Amino acid sequence: MSKAVSARIADGASSIASADWDACAGTGNPFVGHGFLSVLEESGSVGGRSGWQPLPIVIDGADGRPAAIAPAYAKSHSQGEYVFDHAWADAWERAGGQYYPKLQIAAPFSPVPGPRLLLRDPALAPALIGALEAVTDRSDLSSAHATFIAPHEVPLFEAAGWLIRQGTQFHWTNDGYATFDDFLTALASRKRKAIRKERAAAVEGLIIRHLTGAEIEPRHWDAFWAFYQDTGSRKWGQPYLKRATFPMLGAALGDRVLLILAERDGVPIAGALNLIGEDTLYGRYWGCTEEVPFLHFELCYYQAIDAAIARGLKTVEAGAQGEHKLARGYAPVPTWSAHYIPDAGFRRAVAEFLVREREAVAADRDYLGEMTPFRKTG
Repeated sequence: MSKAVSARIADGASSIASADWDACAGTGNPFVGHGFLSVLEESGSVGGRSGWQPLPIVIDGADGRPAAIAPAYAKSHSQGEYVFDHAWADAWERAGGQYYPKLQIAAPFSPVPGPRLLLRDPALAPALIGALEAVTDRSDLSSAHATFIAPHEVPLFEAAGWLIRQGTQFHWTNDGYATFDDFLTALASRKRKAIRKERAAAVEGLIIRHLTGAEIEPRHWDAFWAFYQDTGSRKWGQPYLKRATFPMLGAALGDRVLLILAERDGVPIAGALNLIGEDTLYGRYWGCTEEVPFLHFELCYYQAIDAAIARGLKTVEAGAQGEHKLARGYAPVPTWSAHYIPDAGFRRAVAEFLVREREAVAADRDYLGEMTPFRKTG
């Protein structure tokens, strides 16, 4: 890091003025915005005994305001990251090392690609990466991990010598569709008929509601908390987010929160929570108290497409993994993370693993790309 630049560790996003944070983060991706990250802190979803200790790394500009920020956390485990390094931790600890705590640069609990170097001054990118390395080295941490980095950040981390890891998600792309039926016309006939049958079966006897901002009442958050607990207990053992997180997000983000509910006789039985970015709809959490065939696909994938088309958004990102999204028009796309490992031997072993993994991930993505439901041309 340049001697002319100094960095500091702040006491969480909440300790920084929202205007100063968002001047660095921008408004395109809500998961790195001050509203989202400060709500996680203030609700207790991060900090305390969560294993996510907020310590954003900040470089101030000549005006005394933050000019570069990395949303960093000291992690005492590897839960809630969606880029799995448990095998790395096991190997390092079997060799006599201590893997945790590690430094995590991320949007907690959110497998959402986006910037991890928040830059009011783009020239400070190398200095901010250097600050992350310095914190790792001086604190004698095993490693630093920037997960789900934006594509334009890959060469910045590569230039600094970080190891790059690839993954795959499934995103829907709006090819200028004016309606859901326009999207369906791009699909093969058999796939188009299958989706229409799924949608009809999913919503039979139900009312689907899209709620944003002040339309989301406390009773709606009560219902969604029950949905979230059900899904969380089945997937993770216990939910990551606290009860207060959801209404606090609604208050902080307003119309950037979209809650899609399915009601039977006026009672919500299932719901999907989305956040709205500048050009993307981000599907995040889903749950239900009544099992209905295809309702998960309807609320999380098809209704999300409807909402994106209505708002003129370019993309729907419906979360991590899920090859079942292919048949619903979501195509495989690459994701990236960057990893700083100070120990030369450990770094070499991880680098060799990543070469093999990248080849397998790319081959799998190519294979999956041939399985999308879109009509073949030529």
